[in-house]
Amino acid sequence: MIDFSGFARVATSARAGLAAMAMLASSTAFAAEGGVFGHATPGQMKLIEGETPIAREIDFFHNDILLPIIIVISLFVLALLIYVMIRFNEKANPVPSKTTHHALLEVAWTIVPVLILVVIAVPSFRLLTHQLVLPKGDVTVKVTGKQWYWSYDYPKDQGGGFSFDSLMKDEKDLKPGDLRLLAVDNEAVVPVNKVVRVQVTAADVIHSFVIQSFG
Repeated sequence: MIDFSGFARVATSARAGLAAMAMLASSTAFAAEGGVFGHATPGQMKLIEGETPIAREIDFFHNDILLPIIIVISLFVLALLIYVMIRFNEKANPVPSKTTHHALLEVAWTIVPVLILVVIAVPSFRLLTHQLVLPKGDVTVKVTGKQWYWSYDYPKDQGGGFSFDSLMKDEKDLKPGDLRLLAVDNEAVVPVNKVVRVQVTAADVIHSFVIQSFG
């Protein structure tokens, strides 16, 4: 877990095929106006609130594009099923239809899904492109995934020259304000108003370094 209480942007780059990418922007992930961000809250119905431009684009894509399309399609299919059950049951329609094809209907159910996919694909590819555009890093932090904790290495030529392990706290060690399954004994800290490259690798099994509220 990273303590985000005082930094602006982080960009993640790939290495050895084990990479995670996140653009960390001007908002802080923790401690804003007395609130706590970066994790789910009780009763939450949507994605974790985005704290970066990329995360906010993901929220918009999910909430304003995907969800309306999914809801409309689901309601349309439900309405069709109800109509078919009522209109074409044995009592209402004792003589079943022998229709073999319907050209207009076949064209419609081919073109409409294609148009829906285009509507989804355009913003999706634009979002993917934005995620791949990474600024030059001011600081590099190497993150190594292990079973089951993270190790952080700060380069000496950038004011570091040290490394440490970050292990999740046991429930019995949690203090007031600590987040279950997120609180760690040693939190990683990065400088404010800097772009930080996070090089991710693994010592044993494949790990995924992710910060949900940063996209």
